[in-house]
Amino acid sequence: MNANEAANLIQDNQTICSVGMTLSGACESFLKALEHRFLSTGSPNNLTLVHSAGQSDRKDGLQHYAHEGFVTKIIGSHWGLQPKWMELISKNKVIAYCLPQGQIAHLYREMACASPGKFSKVGLGTFIDPRIEGGKMNERTKLMPDITNIITVDGEEYIHYKPIPLDVCIVRGTTADENGNISTEDEAMKLEILPAVLATKRYGGKVIVQVKRVAKAGALHPKSIVVPGNFVDAIVISEDPLRDHRQTSSWFYDPSYSGDLIVPEKKINISPLDIRKLIGRIGSRYLNIGDVINLGTGIPNDVIGKILQEEKLSKDIMVTVESGIYGGIQAGGVDFGIGQNLDAMITHHEQMDYYNGVGIDVTFMGLGELDESGNVNSTKMGDRCTGAGGFIDITQNAKKIIFLSQFTAKGLDIVCSDGKLSIIREGMIRKMVKKVSQISFNGELARNKGQQVYIATERAVFKLEREGVVLIEIAPGIDLEKDILNLMDFEPIISQDLKVMDHRLFIDQPFGLGNIIKNGGKINVE
Repeated sequence: MNANEAANLIQDNQTICSVGMTLSGACESFLKALEHRFLSTGSPNNLTLVHSAGQSDRKDGLQHYAHEGFVTKIIGSHWGLQPKWMELISKNKVIAYCLPQGQIAHLYREMACASPGKFSKVGLGTFIDPRIEGGKMNERTKLMPDITNIITVDGEEYIHYKPIPLDVCIVRGTTADENGNISTEDEAMKLEILPAVLATKRYGGKVIVQVKRVAKAGALHPKSIVVPGNFVDAIVISEDPLRDHRQTSSWFYDPSYSGDLIVPEKKINISPLDIRKLIGRIGSRYLNIGDVINLGTGIPNDVIGKILQEEKLSKDIMVTVESGIYGGIQAGGVDFGIGQNLDAMITHHEQMDYYNGVGIDVTFMGLGELDESGNVNSTKMGDRCTGAGGFIDITQNAKKIIFLSQFTAKGLDIVCSDGKLSIIREGMIRKMVKKVSQISFNGELARNKGQQVYIATERAVFKLEREGVVLIEIAPGIDLEKDILNLMDFEPIISQDLKVMDHRLFIDQPFGLGNIIKNGGKINVE
């Protein structure tokens, strides 16, 4: 059927599940038709929208749902690339629950097999914990019932993520055959499509799939089928795939991002040494050869992979992203989660099995605030409600966490010269605060579990120890009192072995990261 006919299947008061990440998997033809129907008729309205990953590029994707009265409750993980949603949440125009990305993806699987929900330690001690905030992102939601609770099994606490009955599931494929079987050969991620489809069917709901093309029955290889046709209720063929069925935000289709083309390795262009790259360099020294690492959004995804390439270590350290990709060259930005020349690509929910279970060797994450207890806020800054994404899933089980952040925010300007750091203009906002405004990462739990935690900034490195937040390094050219201690709302413990970072980190050329790693984090002095 066409997109308008499919949009007419959605009724008032229904719960809609949407599968995608950034703009990968976005069903733009269907979403535009559904948005147009609401804006022209006022129906469907009072919808509940459920999604695991953030699904937008600041313009499209779930932004099409962001109208007051269209959706009155949203249960998701991340809205950092969805400015309309962040505005609706901050202004109390919608009931908004934030749950960890991986827990939602896993909840679909539990719902599909009629489980009473998902039971996990992920979220304990953070704003997800119902004893703290229960994932409620605004004042309006605080008046609503909890959608999680705490249970005890064999003397240990778990969060119970309750089932969410689904009426409709919206997913995207590449090809549908005449029997409705769906394949995803041109897609850049595997996502959690089948668990979401089966969860919807568990509650008698409908499955709507947008595709680019139709094949003759029997033409698709059975191993390539992601959703068998008997689970599909409606198929929308995108009438304008160049605009409405893009592989990702930045391009319509590139076979190298779906694993169908290996592109030649380009000559590495050494990027200039700006503050983001400097922070990445400082944090990268805590890696080990053979580590499997995760890159969060922002500074981590934008710089760590490039640093490894520049330092000729990209073959020695395996980079992964929460979407399920391994190795290769990550796209980043609004195309976060996809990559070229990958070693492997698995589904989103399987990747979260790994992150939640075994735990990644090292994760690099951004940081909004740090307090004296070692708690970190990276999920809600003032009225900007970005949400957790995979942050909590990954950090609570990683063996080592390296937070990458500017020391101050809003206006900070620095320069590196002669192997030293100079502050040209200080940022207006302090990031080292007495108490974080939202607990995204619980310092006490991390210490109790023995996780290694570093906070790397352009001028100082802190380590979370049993006794608290310890300052272990400062940049050359930085005054301890003026540039660090006077700009913190709490007094860190100053290491008795406080070091000055090596000057070569502050010179605009490769700095020998391989030798540093092999030398236990220290630069060999020639």
